[in-house]
Amino acid sequence: MKKLWLILLSLGLVMAFSVSAFAVDVKVGAEYYAAGMYLNKTNLADQDTNPSTAFFYQRWRVGTDFIVNPSLKLVARFDVMERIWGGARSDASTTLDTLSAGTKAENQNIAFDLLYAQYDSPIGTFKVGYQIDSAWGTVFMDSSMPRGTVSWSLTKGPWFYYLGYKVWDDKSLSAVTTTTTQTDLDRDKSALAVKYIGKSAEGGLLGGHVRDARSKTATTNTTNLLYYLQPYAKATFGPVKVQAEFDYFWGDNPKDSTDPLNPNKKLELMAGWVDATANFDMFYAGGTVAYVAGDDPGTTDKTEGHSGIVNGGIDWNPCLIMFNNDLTYWAGNIVGNNPILPPANQQSVLGGPMANALFFQGRGGLRPTPQWDIMLSISYAQADKKPTADGKPGVTFGNGIYGTEIDLTGTYKITNNLSYLLGVGYLFTGDYFKGIDDGTHKVNDDYLLVNKLTLSF
Repeated sequence: MKKLWLILLSLGLVMAFSVSAFAVDVKVGAEYYAAGMYLNKTNLADQDTNPSTAFFYQRWRVGTDFIVNPSLKLVARFDVMERIWGGARSDASTTLDTLSAGTKAENQNIAFDLLYAQYDSPIGTFKVGYQIDSAWGTVFMDSSMPRGTVSWSLTKGPWFYYLGYKVWDDKSLSAVTTTTTQTDLDRDKSALAVKYIGKSAEGGLLGGHVRDARSKTATTNTTNLLYYLQPYAKATFGPVKVQAEFDYFWGDNPKDSTDPLNPNKKLELMAGWVDATANFDMFYAGGTVAYVAGDDPGTTDKTEGHSGIVNGGIDWNPCLIMFNNDLTYWAGNIVGNNPILPPANQQSVLGGPMANALFFQGRGGLRPTPQWDIMLSISYAQADKKPTADGKPGVTFGNGIYGTEIDLTGTYKITNNLSYLLGVGYLFTGDYFKGIDDGTHKVNDDYLLVNKLTLSF
């Protein structure tokens, strides 16, 4: 399959892109933010070694379109000086960045995220290169990560069609991976989608297949196979906007394994959400219900929850503390008692994105002037499945409640391009973070202060 895609790509490049560019127009858009954060507790466990943290951080993101002609362009995007002011720089140049095609160290200076050629032909739009992947339907479960992709799309009236092949990881023998002795040790994805966009409603269906052979060896033959369907819908009813998404994944993790330490397991994963917002002039109100399945400790031949496959996504940040990827990216995970337990998905860790959780949120807002937006939200989350503590069957975490969080944010639009945000969040920590609920472990509440200045053009 990979050879076929390489041949087709080569032919397409010869036909579509082998032209000289005598004149190029350039469009540039950018966003810069500088922010400050204070987190009162970096560990939810009631202990003496529990420091707070406070720092300033920033990022400059630049997007450019090099337009060769109306139907052909080169798109690039890069991030500059994504770092904590005066903070330690990353030493590990190979540490990957969840939001970038570059490493942590590269993003602290400059790293390119996107680079692809786009050709708008009479039979559809072709894109070749590093593009945004894992962003579909609603913001729920979206993780806008750059990946090497060959894609085709077509818009006909209200209908949109999509077909893509994406390379997630390639461990083939090369000038860099010189010690590779096996073939076809890749993780790649194929995706097919269709959606309808009407005046007051839209909906679509995304389906695909992921093959992950990174752990395959000559003796174990370990390969993970994953299939997925992701329908979504959005609709407007007068002042009310409603959106919903359901995500279903199934397959084998792994399949045909001969490794006794990694036996065959079936995958059956589910997630979804419903969100509604009503706007009434200067007032608005809304609510969210979200669910990501957790793994049942009682089933050893099936995986019902896997945070590395199914989660709320890094683009969706429903709270300032709970399941907020911005907090996790800059301050790291907030942990409770027994933070490092085997297996990894049985840790009492609070960090984005959301996994193994049932989440509820109510919110209300006020826009007294076009420049102001003030919002108050109350959120509650509990674990879908309580993991076994220390990997011991029958010894579980506390009552499974992550906690209740109250957030208050205010955003002031200084100019059309410049805005300032001030927010405070308070988490009433739940017993889930006690770890083993044996009466000796306690937890603390936590709160966060954040302010952020954003310039975009």
